[in-house]
Amino acid sequence: MGTSQRCTNKRSQLKHQTNRDSLALIESCMCVLCLDEPSGLEARDTTRALLMLHGGGREKNGANRWYDKSMQFVVGMDGVCGVVCEHSPFEGIVLVQCSEYVMKYIIGSPSKMATASSVRELPPPRRLLWKCNPHIQGLLAASGDRLERLVNNLDMDVFKFKVYGKEFIKKQKMSPDAFIQVALQLAFYKCSGRLVSTYESASLRRFQEGRVDNIRSATPEALAFVKSMTDERATYTDAEKMKRLMDAINAQTNNTVAAITGMAIDNHLLGLLKIAKELNMEKPEIFCDETYLASNQFILSTSQVPTTVEMFCCYGPVVPNGYGACYNPQSDHIIFCVSSFWENTETSSAVFVKVLNDGLVEIRDLCNRSSATATKLADVSQGASKPHKSGK
Repeated sequence: MGTSQRCTNKRSQLKHQTNRDSLALIESCMCVLCLDEPSGLEARDTTRALLMLHGGGREKNGANRWYDKSMQFVVGMDGVCGVVCEHSPFEGIVLVQCSEYVMKYIIGSPSKMATASSVRELPPPRRLLWKCNPHIQGLLAASGDRLERLVNNLDMDVFKFKVYGKEFIKKQKMSPDAFIQVALQLAFYKCSGRLVSTYESASLRRFQEGRVDNIRSATPEALAFVKSMTDERATYTDAEKMKRLMDAINAQTNNTVAAITGMAIDNHLLGLLKIAKELNMEKPEIFCDETYLASNQFILSTSQVPTTVEMFCCYGPVVPNGYGACYNPQSDHIIFCVSSFWENTETSSAVFVKVLNDGLVEIRDLCNRSSATATKLADVSQGASKPHKSGK
């Protein structure tokens, strides 16, 4: 081998090793800090959600992310801050607890944060070196184009429902989470005239190495309730609607308890499917059935992520014709983050939010009317039970 060829090979190896070293450093770090340029967009909740998810695209901060990293802290020059989570290592509640700890520490101890004794010295930042050739540049350009298409397709609507929050729901002796899930079913039914496979995450953290299972919220009881609420012939009385609401909430609550205690169906079926594959078995017939396949197309993907400080979580849909619906019930309001894709004509985040708002108000009115009726009947019954005074 000639000297010139040896030098060329060495240079190629050095280029390759430079990239390897930079990648290794990123992959071994605990988190990534993304320092964003000003977005130039209106600072509202929906905009903040989009900037966290995709940075506003290639022309803004879309390239200032490393989405394979478990945790990215985003700090913008215009004050837009948040955390981006890659879901594989942990659930949303872990991210919330970490973020709340940081926020409470900053809010509660500003002077402590400033003292030298409380801050650990970190090594100064250093620039990571990269060696790119025309092929890599072409891949980067193609990735930028794909990012733009994804950014332009995401329809996000962050909606704060201010009429009431979880305190009103608790006064009805109902689970806030089950109540909101039934309201989401009502909203989807109003939009499409049907219910669909719905995913609600159920934490399995009580089990060693547990992650999540699925609470299937589209129950027969929920269907019965939403039909009674949308019956144009007005053949259902408030008492009948209220009974169906309670049945739907009880069914949702029972499914939730079953899921978080390891008694749901989805993880067990997934385990059987994976075992069959590991044993080189022919795929069991159940996993080829169209009903099973349809049941795992989660057109409505939901999650409750409650917080104790003012923040919210969001994500995109999991199927092209679906919705993502993350919600955060607070004492006197509920924050919803509803997402869909613009290119699908069956979905619209703005329409879903409008219908969801109307449905939540209708359910409140139903509860209030039923409560007033029950109070009136109790007063009448109490009056009838009092002994009559007889005159002399």
